Amino acid sequence: MPGLTAPSDYSQEPLRHPCLRINAKEPFNAEPPRSALISSYVTPVDFFYKRNHGPVPLVDDIERYSVSLNGLIENPKELFMKDIRMLPKYNVTATLQCAGNRRTAMSKTRTVKGVGWDVSALGNAVWGGAKLADVLELVGIPKLSYSTQKGGKHVEFVSIDRCKEEKGGPYKASIPLSHASNPEADVLLAYEMNGEPLNRDHGYPLRVVIPGVIGARSVKWLESISIIAEESQGFFMQKDYKMFPPSVNWDNIDWTTRRPQMDFPVQSVMCSLEDVDHIKPGKVTVSGYAVSGGGRGIERVDISVDGGKSWIEATRYQKTGVPYVADSRSSDKWAWVLFEVTLDVEQDTEIVAKAVDSAANVQPERVEEIWNLRGILNTSWHRVQLRVGRSSI
Repeated sequence: MPGLTAPSDYSQEPLRHPCLRINAKEPFNAEPPRSALISSYVTPVDFFYKRNHGPVPLVDDIERYSVSLNGLIENPKELFMKDIRMLPKYNVTATLQCAGNRRTAMSKTRTVKGVGWDVSALGNAVWGGAKLADVLELVGIPKLSYSTQKGGKHVEFVSIDRCKEEKGGPYKASIPLSHASNPEADVLLAYEMNGEPLNRDHGYPLRVVIPGVIGARSVKWLESISIIAEESQGFFMQKDYKMFPPSVNWDNIDWTTRRPQMDFPVQSVMCSLEDVDHIKPGKVTVSGYAVSGGGRGIERVDISVDGGKSWIEATRYQKTGVPYVADSRSSDKWAWVLFEVTLDVEQDTEIVAKAVDSAANVQPERVEEIWNLRGILNTSWHRVQLRVGRSSI
């Protein structure tokens, strides 16, 4: 498309921070060390996980770049960056999480297919841009619309990004029009991340950000927005990112029996400790993140020092100096919550974390209960093993 191109190879990839753990080199997929992830409430761009399906697109002429709004609408339109910047700008603090976060741990139970992510395939950023509900009004779609006059009920986002799963075609995903046109859902056409223009890995010059929903729906490097009658038929909507029971395998799978995954479930992870950590006897500070999809807050984070027999409630916080209350207007409803607790540990033990969201959803105890062949949505209790009194050297 004019102004934005998808390279055919990986010779022009952007520079990345050397601390990132590379899970796949081409296409580039990487995450930060877990300890770096929670060093701040807002994740620095360098430490925000990178999830790509092909070579990172290049902008060759930002003045010529535009997004096509088309489909089942009366007045299709081409929007340039200047048009989008003329709309009211909103800053939304939201956590994006890859559906495959913690896949590596799930794969230890039974092998799954997919990029092997540890616990850091997520990040929390301040996204700046125009609300999609305002953009849709430019083509005659009122806020809180369920359908257009021509029968459009879904909004499909198409990327300039080309990927092998689409047989060289573009990455695409969709959400219902009722979601897209709801200003309270805070769906953005974002051009900023943490107060700076998006960088190439994160979708420059324009991407969609859909808070509370798995990252696969927040399409980067936007080429077009289409109003369609049914949900997108793209690969990642129909043949991936669906939650199947443990009984389904690659021989008996029927993709049509499940809806595309949208909201992510409640999740928590301890980031101050590795899977197996060596410590001295005494006080141990345990800290990490908890997050739930759909705008649900975190009501509680429970930590066990004895493998789940008894529990201690951790302190939860977001912004410094502002008490965190789940679902309060003073809290960022789309963002993660950080937690911390100090424990007495005198002998080898298993530390466990589980979170409860504001709808009383709780993480499942065992990964076996939620195992699925694609290894998505591993939200089982997070466990680390502590070895006391032995050197880590």
